[in-house]
Amino acid sequence: MSRRGHFLLEAVLIGCLALPGNLSPSEQDSASVRVDVQPATLLSQPIGANWPSYNGDYTGRRFSSLDQIDKANVGQLRVSWVFHASNSNALEVTPVVYEGLMFVTSANDAYALDARTGRMIWHYARAVTQGLIDDASEHHNRGVAIWHSRVYLETDNAHLLCLDAGSGNLIWDVAYTDGNKNYGATSAPLLVKDKVIVGTSGGDDGVRGFVSAYDAESGRLAWRFWTIPGPGEPGSESWPGTAYLHGGGTTWMPGTFDPQLNTLFWGTSNPAPDFNGDTRPGDDLYTDCVLALDAETGKLKWHFQFTPHDLYDYDATETPILIDAEYQGQPRKLLVEANRNGFFYLLDRVDGKFLSAVPFVEKLNWAKGIDPNGRPILTGVVPTEKGARVCPGFSGATNWYAPSYNPSTRLFYFLASENCSIYVRGAEKFAPGHMYYATGAKRSPGDTGKKILLAYDLSTSKPAWKYPQVGSGRSSGGTMTTAGGLVFFGDDSQSFEAVDASTGTPLWHFHTGQAITASPMSFSVNGNQHVAIAAGSDVFCFRL
Repeated sequence: MSRRGHFLLEAVLIGCLALPGNLSPSEQDSASVRVDVQPATLLSQPIGANWPSYNGDYTGRRFSSLDQIDKANVGQLRVSWVFHASNSNALEVTPVVYEGLMFVTSANDAYALDARTGRMIWHYARAVTQGLIDDASEHHNRGVAIWHSRVYLETDNAHLLCLDAGSGNLIWDVAYTDGNKNYGATSAPLLVKDKVIVGTSGGDDGVRGFVSAYDAESGRLAWRFWTIPGPGEPGSESWPGTAYLHGGGTTWMPGTFDPQLNTLFWGTSNPAPDFNGDTRPGDDLYTDCVLALDAETGKLKWHFQFTPHDLYDYDATETPILIDAEYQGQPRKLLVEANRNGFFYLLDRVDGKFLSAVPFVEKLNWAKGIDPNGRPILTGVVPTEKGARVCPGFSGATNWYAPSYNPSTRLFYFLASENCSIYVRGAEKFAPGHMYYATGAKRSPGDTGKKILLAYDLSTSKPAWKYPQVGSGRSSGGTMTTAGGLVFFGDDSQSFEAVDASTGTPLWHFHTGQAITASPMSFSVNGNQHVAIAAGSDVFCFRL
């Protein structure tokens, strides 16, 4: 590190971080104030200069009220800086920004950056965990939560870390599983009031899923909701014997939160084993659900199951977006989700009442539709010992990459995937340290994957426009929309792209030369709007 870098780090350790906007750049380097992210900042809707959580705000809409970059000038966007992370070639992080300070993660590491320049302020390093399996062994991390002067992140082996926002020093470290290496964690935490909400990965590996809340100050467990009910609990009829201990239903993406209802909305993954349901008869609650949980106690208010007795790995961990809008002439508090199973759902988030569902992909053969109660009308297409063609395939009709909603256009944006897979069913017993798929899936010959950026009109439940992508169909870039009338997203050909939010007309792109497996965000420093996205091993930041 240079002498200048040492000076900056020393300033941070004394108690720094927000860079005052009325000073020159040289004066800003030596000036500092404490980071203190107030609850009001996390409650802001819509967000502006700051992007204080994974989805921007609690609604999950990923809508920025910034409009300096608009349809007329977006073509003038240029790279302002690039930050390289040396321990990952597939970053999935969405940066979090507060008062000019950016926090990003890579594997088990966290970085604080000057959001204007990309210069590193501090770096917390932690070795990746050896001996993990499946998703956890890839050491993905999607970002941090911030609260007052603290930063929170999950590690690959399901520890919750609390760091000092001014220095990166570790304050506490809580293991929130029992050390079973089939558990992992890939999410960003969600900070609600004075609690840090976390989940796990490992739904394909025979773990028992849960959502947990920890006291943000002390790290003590506040509550835990098990997504797979134990013996005698409601829904346990699907889990005979000890099957509940290995039932899946993990919670590997952050949820959303309605402060007025004091309710968390959290998605759960597929049941285990994936492709053979013989050991888990019935609906397999609470897998493939959105759960409405009391934020104070973790008690279940209601649930909605998208894919009962899932045999296709149709996780319901896609973001449940909260929108207040008219539905059939009446104002409703809606929960909107484009689900991995290929259907676009509207629910009433007050009571979980099913309102509507329509297919959003053409390749869909596991169900004919959704009945008036919200249950799929099955076709009988299921995995077999010889293999059966199922659409959508193993990667889903959409997945974890972020959707977004623009209140001005009243359109819901997400990346859809036209794909099919050959699903093969087999017999498998759970074994620690091994995956629990029973058996597997492979790409269907002749079914070339294709990604499409869709804009759905909530009033009609039909696409307002479609923007087909050029590429292999295997990207995982998400979306973000702004008051400037734009949708930014990671496209299927390694480019960061902007389109007209009303029409889908392409307006700008930047080729990163790396696969994009992350979702974009926007922030403002000193009156200048920026947009940023992770691609490959780098975080790219742009401004006019």
